Amino acid sequence: MSLSDRCVIAGVGNTAYTRGTERTTLDLHLEASLKALADAGLTTDDVDAVYPSAVAGRHAEEFVMNLGLRNLRYATTVHLGGASLIASVLNACMAITSGIATCALIPAGRRGYSGERVSTGQIVPEGVMDSTTEFERPLGNLVAVQWFAQAAMRHMYEYGTTSEQLGHVAVNSRANANMNPNALMHGRPMTLDDHQISRMISSPLRLLDCSLESDGAGALVVTSAERAQDLDTVPVRIAGVAEAHSYPSTSLSQKPTIAQVPSLTEASARAFEMAGITVRDLDCLQIHEGFTWYVLAALEAIGVVAPGEGGPFVEEGHIALGGTLPVNTHGGSLSEGHVSGINHVIEGVRQLRGDVEPERQVADCEHVGVIVEGNFFEGSALVLRK
Repeated sequence: MSLSDRCVIAGVGNTAYTRGTERTTLDLHLEASLKALADAGLTTDDVDAVYPSAVAGRHAEEFVMNLGLRNLRYATTVHLGGASLIASVLNACMAITSGIATCALIPAGRRGYSGERVSTGQIVPEGVMDSTTEFERPLGNLVAVQWFAQAAMRHMYEYGTTSEQLGHVAVNSRANANMNPNALMHGRPMTLDDHQISRMISSPLRLLDCSLESDGAGALVVTSAERAQDLDTVPVRIAGVAEAHSYPSTSLSQKPTIAQVPSLTEASARAFEMAGITVRDLDCLQIHEGFTWYVLAALEAIGVVAPGEGGPFVEEGHIALGGTLPVNTHGGSLSEGHVSGINHVIEGVRQLRGDVEPERQVADCEHVGVIVEGNFFEGSALVLRK
């Protein structure tokens, strides 16, 4: 039995995205969750399933208690790094369609700037990536920017991709963020020259190739399409959703390829098939991008362009608003904020509702794709539609 269109995102909510806060991750999750429930016209008493963020999983019980979730039937935490979010949406759809639950709450985000920093390696819990810790970190392969720098370098070697092409991804995200008042980089324009003179972090990735470690959170409310008919909201249908896994999942040196992301090809193909569409039916695409190169890799993996053609595609302006396929219309992790990819799903919902600023609204938006990668090449894909 297909899950397509049987569940909806009935509510979304988010905090402000900042770089510096004294608030706890728990507090941020609570605020976003209450906003999402209010958006759906529901209360905490309606929630009977919850998926606390894996990154902040240590506060799962505190989250349930402090939010006052008294009617839970199901609770679990999914750990696929950034891909945990869409995997949680898939899990929620299965729980709801099977009758285990009726209304699921999915919070995500963290104190990524003021608390545990990805750049320090602190965010990876002990035991999650032991193979990398034991065999690769002693050689200096310590943090995410180094992993993705090697992938970007391999892509350059195999396909002739350039730093300037990566820069066009960053410039596009910043242009969109400047039309989004909630973006961290709102009011801070950027040129390709700015990108090219930004300092090198891990060759070939420069400072402006890297996402913004941010403090903030978002939340989704998922329920059945049937129940949503009784809500005073504009529900967005979950048309297709899938996850896929690379092997070996956490090791850089043992992967068959690092210039491509096969798990995204698999996940997106299954999500598109479930939704009954092809990639050509997408009106915009939200890609959770820790680094600029990942946008090229995702465009290639899901079939927008052939392998190696992502660089020229972005260089020619196809991902801009008004282009062939607008990408990260909110500014993405590069310029709105890095909050575990939940802002990309929220942006997709708001694009379909027509709830974004007019200057960045995608015309006649019917289908939105959301692509989220986690750990190192765990893939997930979500198709939303009106």
